[in-house]
Amino acid sequence: MIIEMNNIKKQFDDLEVLKDISFGVDSGEVVSIIGPSGSGKSTLLRCATFLETIDRGEIIYLGEKAAYTDESGKAVYVTPQELKHFRSYYGLVFQQFNLFPHYSVLKNLTDAPIHVQHRKKDEAEETAMELLAKMGIADRADAYPYQLSGGQQQRVAIARALAMKPQILFFDEPTSALDPELTGEVLNVIKQLAEEKMTMVVVTHEMAFAKAVSNRVIFMDGGVIVEQGDQIEVFENPQEERTKQFLRVFER
Repeated sequence: MIIEMNNIKKQFDDLEVLKDISFGVDSGEVVSIIGPSGSGKSTLLRCATFLETIDRGEIIYLGEKAAYTDESGKAVYVTPQELKHFRSYYGLVFQQFNLFPHYSVLKNLTDAPIHVQHRKKDEAEETAMELLAKMGIADRADAYPYQLSGGQQQRVAIARALAMKPQILFFDEPTSALDPELTGEVLNVIKQLAEEKMTMVVVTHEMAFAKAVSNRVIFMDGGVIVEQGDQIEVFENPQEERTKQFLRVFER
């Protein structure tokens, strides 16, 4: 299993955002996390990628514990140096692209492989150009983010995550900042990665995409997993009333 999150709890002041969440993702699996705004989906992803710290529970990557609950009932993390090692396992694609505006597209892709993974410049550039070709934007290698459409920027962001050769990719609503025409561009790239058996967790509001691409769907509401299972089962034969209510809105 690439990642396991067990009994995760997370609170902001008096608001309990995640209430005893447990799930895991196997190699080659595509898991979509759906649910209404404020259900805890993005917080769960931020906890999985150490952008937020959990209050209780455990986070395990490839059988190694990155965080666990100690005897006092509080979450304890491994050392910062060890966390750096865990961060090499995943890539994260944000809603807002988060590209470096003063770097060219090519430098956005090669900077971390060269300076973090200590790969040779020519090797990093060769990998970057292969990824940009795969994304259909090899001709934009020398452009800067402001010269690209939103869809092109998000494809660069996906290529940048892949350039680090992660075991798993996390997407936090990757199309929410895009208009419908550009949304299709990005979803097609994710579909292609799914066909290549890239392990992915996608927080999304795109129900048709989640149904078409996922192996498994998790429906969250109120900080808990209400229902999860095979994508066809969840979409066509949901068991929980709350899931049925949520999906009914998208069928209109």
